[in-house]
Order: sequence, then structure tokens, then C-alpha cells
Amino acid sequence: MTVGNTSKRRQPSLAQLRAFSAVAEHLHFRDAAAAIGMSQPALSGAVAALEDTLGVTLLERTTRKVLLSPAGERLAVRAKAVLEEVGALLAEAEAVRAPFTGALRLGVIPTVAPYLLPTVLRLVHDRYPDLDLQVHEEQTANLLEGLTTGRLDLLLLAVPLGMPGVVELPLFDEDFVLVTPLGHPLGGRSGIPREALRELNLLLLDEGHCLRDQALDICREAGRVDAPVTTTAAGLSTLVQLVAGGLGVTLLPRTAVRVETTRSDQLLTGYFTEPAPTRRIALAMRTGAARRAEYQELAAALREALRPLPVRVLGTGN
Repeated sequence: MTVGNTSKRRQPSLAQLRAFSAVAEHLHFRDAAAAIGMSQPALSGAVAALEDTLGVTLLERTTRKVLLSPAGERLAVRAKAVLEEVGALLAEAEAVRAPFTGALRLGVIPTVAPYLLPTVLRLVHDRYPDLDLQVHEEQTANLLEGLTTGRLDLLLLAVPLGMPGVVELPLFDEDFVLVTPLGHPLGGRSGIPREALRELNLLLLDEGHCLRDQALDICREAGRVDAPVTTTAAGLSTLVQLVAGGLGVTLLPRTAVRVETTRSDQLLTGYFTEPAPTRRIALAMRTGAARRAEYQELAAALREALRPLPVRVLGTGN
């Protein structure tokens, strides 16, 4: 069996497809020519050239009107689809050329999303109105998988990650505070030594949350060797309610304190002696990301926008 070499066939031009699509829509040469800004003779010539290229008759011409042939009916649908895809390609290319346009898929960890997203969203709305920000809240492992596979473009999470192929753009450091029930001896105190964590019934998030790992690291640094928890929670809101119910104490990042502790009047907040235990929050992108300059600019804008929060904003060199 002989297979034809399609690469040697003549290809229709976009001008020919545009002319034919206009005629198929208007069924009138003069109206079609006016619609696409082409002279009527040029339009007629483009359609005739397309018929010659394809080897089929697309139109039935009469003195009074224009009709689509059976082949024209079928191919008009294809021509319209091709032109729409070309338009989408040009729009996407324009979005690439113009910074802060098109989609940006941002992954955020659950212990950051409720407290920082209002600032992030307000910044994007005010400064980058043409940016289509798409937010995905997931745990760190899933976010990193999404970044490396291309499912996500940028992450907002706790660092360091220590992951090859990922560049961190540090935003700020924030202290952890101790949240206790009413009547607890450390409730409302300042200057709490880290060593106090050795004896406390500390409630933590479930496995998989980086905040849990950070809290465990803080306990180890304080000299605690046993597992500090028997009760865990899926989110900080539940964790704080467990504290309010007297089941133990917990650690909260400063950005979460105002939101979470106002949910109950049965809570007190204590502050550690300096240097307090901290966590660092950053944007993370793929090494060699095509939009690297945009992400760096966004990081700089975020640092300024986050200054009113109870955090220590970092420079690019941190």
C-alpha cells in the first residue's frame, strides 16, 4: 500500500481560511469582505485559491446569493476551529510577552493560606489586575510534587526545603507563640524559656504538616526527647479549640494568632524569651523558571505588603 506524502501537499494560508470563514458566516461576498477588511476581489480570489489548494468546491455561486456546498458545510467548521486556535495561540504569546498576565498557579500550605492570602490577593488585585491568580491549598509534599511536575508555578510555604531544582525567595521570619487555656501558669506571660516545652502537654497538627515538624524540632532543641503529643488535629482552628477545652497547649505562628485566638475567650497567649523559636516563609519556584523575573518582582512587592503584619521582613540576600 502506498501512503501519500502529505508534507508535499500545498497548505492553505490563514488569509484563505479567514476569507472562506467570513463568507461561510455571512453568505455574501460584499458583507464578508467588509467584515474582515478585505476587498471583494481579494476575498473572492482567496476563496478560489483555497478551493484549488484543497481540491474541493466550497461554495455554490449564483447571481443572487452564495451557498455552501456539502464540502463547504463540513470544512467551514474546521476552518473556524483553526482560526480560533490561532487566535488563542496569539493571545497566549501576548500573555507571555507581557508580564503579570495570564494564569499563575500558586500553591500555599494550610498554615499560611488563611493568614497571608488576604494580603496576597489584595496586592495582586491592586497591582497586577491582568494576572489570573489560581490558588491551590495543599501540604508541602504535594506542593513540591506539583511544582516539579509543572502542575503549579509558584509556592508560598515554610522553608528551608533543601530540594534540588527549587529556588527559594525568602519573604519573612515570624516567631512562634505559646497558646494556653485560661488558668495555665504560662498563659499571658512574656519571656517564657524554651526549656518550658520539655514538660508541657503539647498539641500538634497531624502528620504531613510542616508546622508539626517545626514544632517537634523546637521541642528537641529545648531538650525534649519523648513524643509530646497524644492528640492531633487536621487544622489550626481545631487545634486551638482543643487548647480552649483544656486538653493541652500548642504553638502558633504569629500571623495566625489574631485570627485563631479570637475564636474563643478561653485562651491566653504567651511569648518566648529572645531568641524566640521562628519559622521562615518564602516563595519557591523552579530553577530556570521562564517567569523568574516576574516571581522576583512579586516577592519584592509581597515583602512590602507584609510589613504591617507581626513578622520580620527579609531582604533578597537572606
